[in-house]
Amino acid sequence: MITALFSAAPNMWAAYEAPLHAQFERAGLSVDLICAPAADMDPAQVDYLIYAPGGSVEDFTPFTRAKAVLSLWAGVEAIAPNPSLTQPLARMVDPSLAEGMREWVAGHVLRHHLGMDAQIHGQNGQWIPVVPPLAKQRPVSILGLGELGQACAQSLIGLGFPVTGWSRHPKDLPGMRCLSGEDGFRETLSTAQILVLLLPLTAATENLINTDALAMLPEGAVILNPGRGGLIDDHALLGALDDGRVGHATLDVFRCEPLPADHAYWQHPKVTVTPHIASSTRPETASGVIAENIQRAEAGRPLLHLVDRSAGY
Repeated sequence: MITALFSAAPNMWAAYEAPLHAQFERAGLSVDLICAPAADMDPAQVDYLIYAPGGSVEDFTPFTRAKAVLSLWAGVEAIAPNPSLTQPLARMVDPSLAEGMREWVAGHVLRHHLGMDAQIHGQNGQWIPVVPPLAKQRPVSILGLGELGQACAQSLIGLGFPVTGWSRHPKDLPGMRCLSGEDGFRETLSTAQILVLLLPLTAATENLINTDALAMLPEGAVILNPGRGGLIDDHALLGALDDGRVGHATLDVFRCEPLPADHAYWQHPKVTVTPHIASSTRPETASGVIAENIQRAEAGRPLLHLVDRSAGY
């Protein structure tokens, strides 16, 4: 019998309990699934931790037998730095995450490309036939070419947008221009009429979109951030919105969530706030990913989606 401990925010257990049991059965796994905290649980008997921040487990030291910590989140910046975590850590790579992200990104790219806000909010009796350019005339840049970045890039390419992507390491992906390094970063920003942020949050990427980076953008560029709130220097972005360097920012993620009611983003006329909904983990599909990783580990095969602790993702 495999023992798996579920440790996450209390409201997540009700959503995950049945899907996890169903996926374990489908995978042929006999799993004793326990929800933390459990008074009679012996941490040394736990084989796997199914984990998200906000639960009762903060110290991984007692889990001496655990073969892996299986994250329910795609981002691991709140988990990986924990000094007590010595077990292998796998992040969540769920097909529904990619589907949700590409739909959010495609929707907001099209919204800004077509100038839809002017029609939605401009029902004032004035006939102003502003014709938008075609997609092929609107360069889009994506910072971050992991699973989510690649999914969004392919969707935008399919809609006819010329896409440039930037990543830490060189990549060669079909249908798009791929850049890397400092020179590539500057070039990626300089052509971005719409900029999409999908980088992980690490020491190297925090405040990456600062005053200097914002100055590299074409005047009036639109920024979409469904990645991580810490990628943006908030003060610098507000200044760029005020002086017209940035035409609009649609933001789904923030340093503090929920975003405080008195935050300047809520009141700014050039900011759209969405409440961290661009890409959510769905219990039904995420549970399948968890079951597959446990099945692999039990068969002596490598875990999927292992985190590189030195890189932070």
